[in-house]
Amino acid sequence: MQKALFWEQHEKGVKCRLCPHECVIPEGRRGLCRVRENVKGELFTCAYSNPCSVGVDPIEKKPLFHFLPGSETFSISIAGCNLRCLNCQNFEVSQASPEESAIMQLEPERAVEEAVNRNCGSISFTYTEPTVFYEYMADVSRLAKEKGLKVVLVSNGYINEKPLKGLKGLVDAVNIDLKAFDDETYLRLCGAHLQPVLDTLKTLKKIKAWTEITSLIVPGYTDDIDTIENMCGWIVTELGKDVPLHFSRFFPLYKLSESRQTSIQVLDKARKTAMNAGLRYVYIDNTRKSSDLSTFCPECRKLIVERSFYSVSLAALKKNKCASCGHKIPGVFSDKAK
Repeated sequence: MQKALFWEQHEKGVKCRLCPHECVIPEGRRGLCRVRENVKGELFTCAYSNPCSVGVDPIEKKPLFHFLPGSETFSISIAGCNLRCLNCQNFEVSQASPEESAIMQLEPERAVEEAVNRNCGSISFTYTEPTVFYEYMADVSRLAKEKGLKVVLVSNGYINEKPLKGLKGLVDAVNIDLKAFDDETYLRLCGAHLQPVLDTLKTLKKIKAWTEITSLIVPGYTDDIDTIENMCGWIVTELGKDVPLHFSRFFPLYKLSESRQTSIQVLDKARKTAMNAGLRYVYIDNTRKSSDLSTFCPECRKLIVERSFYSVSLAALKKNKCASCGHKIPGVFSDKAK
């Protein structure tokens, strides 16, 4: 076990200050995340150097479309999560403890070495919830920056402001899963509240981490078009019209295995709603249409980044600008693409 950060003494044990749940943890017990444990009046984490998944992915899988498109990223996850989503796609590990799911030992130094050896330009913390293995994530990130690697965070955004600001300068890009846009649905679907996630998105803007947002459209939960319109309006007002938004198709799984999958018609309507609200870069990630994944210039409407599954062409993008009209495309780009 590793000594944890962000906690304080409490009359009933210790109080974790890492995420908005702020669990009060008695002696010998763990918080909701199944990771942080009160050991003799001090908080320790059992999520350190014991990943449940390690591998190389296309950066588009995160999904990040405006951050080093066409590159590969070294992906790491450790079991545990601070939400209880009914539709979780990785529930076997997110709803388990690290001891139950670890596949190997991977110390921070070795993690960075592996990323370099596999010719990855970045390290991604993904698949489970990186917040709950914050200490490991931070230590790996510091070493990664020393080697010139970028750092990516794929998160539910349920983290307190102080630890999030502690990642300033360490994390280069983030995809936040905005799971709903009303508090009642957040509670019903995930066991959490909306406002802390909105606060996270605003803090990420302040610390200048490149941010993209994923919205999973779950029938009966998050498919109301008026609510989607409100969400998109908030993004435009608070974050800006250039924040990429990824609508994702729901397939029945976990505790929603009896639900229906999202229709293509609803996804198309959601995308149109987002564009009408002013968002310039809106994608539908898990359909088979290349046009749903590709980037078009918002000025001249020419195709500038073509995506087909995880194959990417940047032929029409020149130094972050549309090759046709010269409009600057927001994001972090390189000349390397598969």
